[in-house]
Amino acid sequence: MKNRNRKAVCIMSGGMDSTLAAYMMQEQGYEIIAVHFNYDQRTQQKELQCFESIASVLQVQEKYVLDIDFFKQLGASALTDKNIDVPTDGLEEGVPVTYVPFRNGIFLSMAAAIAEKESAEVIAIGVVEEDSSGYPDCREDYITAMQRAINLGTKDETNIEIKMPLVHLKKSEIVREALKLHVPLEFTWSCYKNEDKACGVCDSCRLRLAGFEKAGVKDPIAYL
Repeated sequence: MKNRNRKAVCIMSGGMDSTLAAYMMQEQGYEIIAVHFNYDQRTQQKELQCFESIASVLQVQEKYVLDIDFFKQLGASALTDKNIDVPTDGLEEGVPVTYVPFRNGIFLSMAAAIAEKESAEVIAIGVVEEDSSGYPDCREDYITAMQRAINLGTKDETNIEIKMPLVHLKKSEIVREALKLHVPLEFTWSCYKNEDKACGVCDSCRLRLAGFEKAGVKDPIAYL
């Protein structure tokens, strides 16, 4: 039975990873407070649509949809600056051009404000370290450091744990865990480029498709 005194603020992009993280929190008995960010990313409308569908299936009672124009002004990422092409050849080395500078730090800071206001004891984020695209703000050490900073910068009685239940999983393991928890994967979106049919060739699509292939199941979303 859900314990109404235990709340988890779940940062939910509409993607497979953050959706699974939210399902895992609900499975552990937390009341989900769903948080979604519109930051002028290329697939903003599709991601918002996915978030709303997933929040509905999860029967979320409290949700925040936050608009941030900062990243559009900043640019510096292929996700927020349409003058920068999204790579599709899979050959990029180092930190990819799809990295949005300090995005997770900003998201976690805003989620911390919500968690303190809502008296939530957990923030859940679907970062994946080993099988991600090499984003520095998806590293476990970084998230742990943010947890300490958040607790230093909030009221003494506030004690927030940042849970990252997927951080050491491979994409195939994420797919299997999602199937086990009956996550509606058909409502999730990973493509960096398109909002109608997924491109299948950007880094995020490649990782997703490889995960489904290794898990031995078919991805339920449409691809070009």
